[in-house]
Amino acid sequence: MTTLPIAIIGAGPTGLAAAAHAHQRGERVVVLEAGAEAGAAVREWGHVRLFSPWSELVDAAARRALAATGWAEPDPMSYPTGGDWARHYLQPLADALAVTDDVTIRYGARVSGVTRRGRDLVVDSGRDESPFVLRIRTSTGVETMTARAVIDASGTWGTPNPLGGDGLPALGEDEAGERISHRVPDLRDEGVRARYAGRHVVVAGTGASAQNALVDLAALAEQDRSTRVSWLVRRSSAQGAFGCGDNDQLAARGALGTRAKDAVGSGAVTTVTGFRTIDVRRADDETLTLTSTDGQVVTGVDEVIVVTGFRPDLGMLGEIRLDLDPVLQAPRTLAELIDPNVHSCGTVEPHGAKELAHPEQDFYLAGMKSYGRAPSFLALTGYEQVRSIVAALAGDREAAERVELTLPETGVCGGAGAFDDPNAVGGACCGAPAPVTLTLGAPVSR
Repeated sequence: MTTLPIAIIGAGPTGLAAAAHAHQRGERVVVLEAGAEAGAAVREWGHVRLFSPWSELVDAAARRALAATGWAEPDPMSYPTGGDWARHYLQPLADALAVTDDVTIRYGARVSGVTRRGRDLVVDSGRDESPFVLRIRTSTGVETMTARAVIDASGTWGTPNPLGGDGLPALGEDEAGERISHRVPDLRDEGVRARYAGRHVVVAGTGASAQNALVDLAALAEQDRSTRVSWLVRRSSAQGAFGCGDNDQLAARGALGTRAKDAVGSGAVTTVTGFRTIDVRRADDETLTLTSTDGQVVTGVDEVIVVTGFRPDLGMLGEIRLDLDPVLQAPRTLAELIDPNVHSCGTVEPHGAKELAHPEQDFYLAGMKSYGRAPSFLALTGYEQVRSIVAALAGDREAAERVELTLPETGVCGGAGAFDDPNAVGGACCGAPAPVTLTLGAPVSR
């Protein structure tokens, strides 16, 4: 077992940070990335600007690995797009790690299953002493590799939530798939712009992605008056959907909310509240008709943009013993800290290997996937997770349990627990924009 590498699934921000921390400790790792380059998922929303500045997007161990290559760090106070993040940080980091003796990065390697060698989910005997086996699909076929530990940082980008208001695709949603997109459109692209200009576009969702879409589509409607935008809000009110404005501890997030509020207030957007889609049907004129559970109907729809969050793909982990919260599908201990049914706002406490552990020894979910269906994940959270996880796998329990993190409050104002309360607005993140320092154990030098 000691001669086998740590397998890291995903060459995104969290996966590459894990590889950097492992390299720093002299641990051998293999990073398996389904895409053709580092940050493949990030590149798919590359036109969207992050609301975290560069200072919060670069991992400490990664910075040290990059410094050895003469990397020029971007302005720490500027805000990159997803494309900037991938080009100027993720790919250089992957390239820097790949030339070391400790790190192997394989592109075009999609993990389809993880198990223990010779033991299915039911078998206890010798389980912890048996290596992990990962089944990998590549352009040349299917192969396997063995590993002493697995960090699944594959994210949730590939499994967006459906339009249907009950967690399942609405009736007819799959059949209308060519009219439905699950990403913020890049209206600077002429082909994408032509898809939405002069059309009736529905946006479903209230998070940052929905706000970005509303801002861009409202601008398009101002330029092309024949463009109509309808915004479907599942809650009984859109009040509080735009966050905390100038009081948001993430300034760029607050600014986005303000811009989205202005876009909706401009008259270019029609807001429909209490709309939980149950049915999507194609009319005689080929437009779509959307029906809500309460009988509301939106007709004449040409395009639908569904930005209602994501969920983890757990299919490849069917033979791994997981301890997941039944609601969020996140590690049970972590779920208590991030459940939007309980926490409408506020800071997620620092957490690491202890909170992310499963009954399957040396297996961890990290990054966005560790949050399950919960929103508001920040890159810094993932970096601290993998710092702790790698320390635990290296046998440094003191470092694994020593967690120090300074974060802005990251909860979304008005959690799911206030789903039908039109007066549920504000919360901790709407207070004065002062950072909160949380420390567990002895401080650690950064």
